[in-house]
Amino acid sequence: MKKITIAIDGFSSTGKSTMAKELAKALNYSYVDTGAMYRSVAMYAMQNNYSKDELIAHLDDIKIHFEFLESTQANTTFLNGKNVENEIRGIEVSNKVSEVATISEIRKELVRQQKEMGKNKGVVMDGRDIGTVVFPNAELKIFMTADPEIRAKRRHDELAAKGDNTSFEAVYDNLQKRDTEDRNRLDSPLLEAEDALILDNTSISREEQFDMALKWAKERM
Repeated sequence: MKKITIAIDGFSSTGKSTMAKELAKALNYSYVDTGAMYRSVAMYAMQNNYSKDELIAHLDDIKIHFEFLESTQANTTFLNGKNVENEIRGIEVSNKVSEVATISEIRKELVRQQKEMGKNKGVVMDGRDIGTVVFPNAELKIFMTADPEIRAKRRHDELAAKGDNTSFEAVYDNLQKRDTEDRNRLDSPLLEAEDALILDNTSISREEQFDMALKWAKERM
């Protein structure tokens, strides 16, 4: 079987990362969570109270990498050598990440890194512009969507399971804000690639969507 590139895009809290991880594991492919990269940059900006220009000036100081940890059996995000996997998922970073993602200089640098990570194929990458900008020639492009209230409930449940008491209303408002910003930013807005397969998981199970995506992948290998 030939190795392919799998690009998964879509709205926030549609389960892109969960499915991408499962696909990568099933196919023995590398997995890259590009959303975690933007979240890490956003957290770095918050930690240092940087303005836009200051953040751009310090881009070279930001080192992001991923490791699979045996202790948690999970792909984990590291920022400048520190495990930030849980910190970058909080509502404060969520409120900041779309703003950071609109900065062209940051997108350009992270896209460069993402292209390098996937240059040899055999990779599953999820984000907002993977099939349109990072890998426009990917053999499989999936665009994930779901009803906004369903997405907000999933995100709220996920945060609650981690002990985060953010209200449902705050989570829903954050999703609406991110959807608008992602769709309307000038640089690499969230768009369905013309040849992307649309996966609406509003009313299907995690297992059903995985089986569907795995079937699509194997058809292209």
